[in-house]
Amino acid sequence: MSEDQQKRNALIKGLQQLIEAILKALGYDTKRKRTWHQHVVPYQDDWAVRREGNKRITSKHRKQSTAINKAKVLAKRYKADVIIHRENGGIRDRISYGED
Repeated sequence: MSEDQQKRNALIKGLQQLIEAILKALGYDTKRKRTWHQHVVPYQDDWAVRREGNKRITSKHRKQSTAINKAKVLAKRYKADVIIHRENGGIRDRISYGED
């Protein structure tokens, strides 16, 4: 690596640290945390478990109760919430397994 590249990398790293320090001082969390909340949603003619933020489903079930049980297992493992949706997409219930 040339001396110019080393200087450029050091400058970039210094600027990133400065920006993170400013954001932290202003109360912003600079580290993105992955959410593990599990949604039980209608899927085709069945029910599915989908992690919050994902487009793809985690699992597909014929009955909502089976999907809820699967979502509970995952939520307990990751200390997250289970958000249960109605057939029309609205939220029916929320169960929290987080550290609140």
